Amino acid sequence: MNDKIIIKDLRVRGILGIYPQEREAAQNLLINIVMFTDIRPAAATDGIENAVNYESVARRVIAHVEAASDFLAERLATDIANLILEEFVVARVQVRVEKPDILPFASVGVEIERSKTED
Repeated sequence: MNDKIIIKDLRVRGILGIYPQEREAAQNLLINIVMFTDIRPAAATDGIENAVNYESVARRVIAHVEAASDFLAERLATDIANLILEEFVVARVQVRVEKPDILPFASVGVEIERSKTED
């Protein structure tokens, strides 16, 4: 399936990191999500009931990130992918979690891809 719904540069504050200073206060995180789903029913009916509501996805991800306190971006990205696959009608998802402020010269992060057909 090649249809995609994209949430780009979702800005969230959360606890993420292994160092003591990263555990004390929320930091800026950037979340990018690409959801693969069949958008033809939504396009044919022009109805939100046949679409993946990206606002609902964004709000759910924000709530998860704000409540989480993970050590690794790998864990947070995996948890986000799993919740999207479980709660929304998508076949596959790509999730990128970045820490834009952790290094003075670069944004760092991870990107994963998961699907409902994986074990």
